[in-house]
Amino acid sequence: MQPYWLTRPGPEPDAATRAEFDALLTSALAAGPGTAIDYRLAAPRWQFLCHVADRGQVVLHGSSDPDIARFEPRQSNDIAEFGNRTAVYAAADGLWAMFFAILDRPGHRMSLTNSCFRVLGRDGSASEPYYYFAVNNEVLDQDQFSPGTVYLLPADRFEREPAYVERDRRVLTAQAACLEPVEPLAKLAVEAADFPMRLRGYDLDAQLARIEADPGGFPWLDAAEI
Repeated sequence: MQPYWLTRPGPEPDAATRAEFDALLTSALAAGPGTAIDYRLAAPRWQFLCHVADRGQVVLHGSSDPDIARFEPRQSNDIAEFGNRTAVYAAADGLWAMFFAILDRPGHRMSLTNSCFRVLGRDGSASEPYYYFAVNNEVLDQDQFSPGTVYLLPADRFEREPAYVERDRRVLTAQAACLEPVEPLAKLAVEAADFPMRLRGYDLDAQLARIEADPGGFPWLDAAEI
């Protein structure tokens, strides 16, 4: 893999921590739709979100809005067909959802370049997740982040983006979509300090020119940046 792809920080949570995650998820889901999770565990919040997403019972949606009671399908703007529909979008991964939650997008000129995927083996097994997170330089320079919320949504209402082949590898992204309105099962407050991953920055005008010249050239890096 290219060096710009990131993986989850280690070590993985132990069995006792995973049991705590499971108990907290069960309690939150039993409390009723839209419950705000009272998170008091020692493990970081991103680990909890990754664990519950990996279980497959929920998918996650990150937002700067803490009070969403019902998600309505919206037309997205994406170069991929799956992600360019009128739908509610969510992530089958905790870190990817948290990235969207901590960005204060409503009030700023903001551009995102990001990805989350696993590589599938011939037997159907999946690799660890790989990530890429980048925003335009103005965001990094001005620290335009804010407290956010990660919503837990019912996974059985969503379809996953089909696996595709890239460079002789079968790739499965963490993107999921629902074409109908959906209500959250629970939600968890997060902050920028909860996010453990590296964010790259880029010149917005230069990035837009690169994308227009080569729409399939993700993540549009110069050789020196790789």
